[in-house]
Amino acid sequence: MKKVLLSTLVSSLLLTNLALADSNKTLTSKEVCDSATKVETTKAKNSQVKLVQEALSSLELTHKALLNLDEKKSDEAKKNIELALGKLDSILALKESPKLLPIENQMVVKNFVGTADDVEKVLNTVKKLLSEGKVQEAGELLITLQSEIDVTVVSLPLVSYPDALKLANKYLLENKSEEAKKVLALALNSFAQEHYVVPIPLVNTVELVKVASTVAKENKDLALKYLTSAHEELKKAEKLGYISSSTTSYKALHKLIDGVEKEVKGPNKAEKLFKELGESLKEFKSKIFSDDKNSTK
Repeated sequence: MKKVLLSTLVSSLLLTNLALADSNKTLTSKEVCDSATKVETTKAKNSQVKLVQEALSSLELTHKALLNLDEKKSDEAKKNIELALGKLDSILALKESPKLLPIENQMVVKNFVGTADDVEKVLNTVKKLLSEGKVQEAGELLITLQSEIDVTVVSLPLVSYPDALKLANKYLLENKSEEAKKVLALALNSFAQEHYVVPIPLVNTVELVKVASTVAKENKDLALKYLTSAHEELKKAEKLGYISSSTTSYKALHKLIDGVEKEVKGPNKAEKLFKELGESLKEFKSKIFSDDKNSTK
């Protein structure tokens, strides 16, 4: 079994948490975005599913059993298989035991630091390169057009893994070592992967709106600057192709921000509008699918 499956991998790109609010300092829009990205990255790190120690121990014992069989030590293999099953007893005994037990978490942060206009410029350059047959150069540029936190969770399937151990044990009782080895090898390579993406521009948009709502009554100009930046981050998310399955669209979100801006400039009774906008943004962000082909603009 690959060592990577028995380790906890945390990306070196993980950042420490920073407070967004400082009553003695007025944050620029860029500072709000930078802090929001760092906070969301730390949040993703902290919310990663906790590795189940029993699952890791069970895998280690299963691996030992496979090595035992390579060394023709069937009795030791039986003991290790039984111990491996025992490590999962408490989980399997639960009324609603999970279908997947996480054994490895990975996270990578990719952040395109340019604006929506910069994205457009890169896309135009890519189109030009493709028209000239320079596919590899175009591909290298396209790879840079990502602004997201990628999280992958590798899990052990409880639906099949324990049954595989029981079958291997049965084969050993029947003196069928080779069959037991094949089953254990298969069990040690049967894992499920779950992948999800957190688009950074949408994280920034949500935070800019949130911060704007806290200063709108005392500092209209600053609130409007934050909302202008929220528009820009939203455009960037759209240009980068982060598509949501939400019934809300980019157009609707821009319209909501316009409404809040208008209210801030006027009598400034925008609490309800800020709340509606914040809820719409969060719902939209939660339903992002990076591989969705259907635009909801």
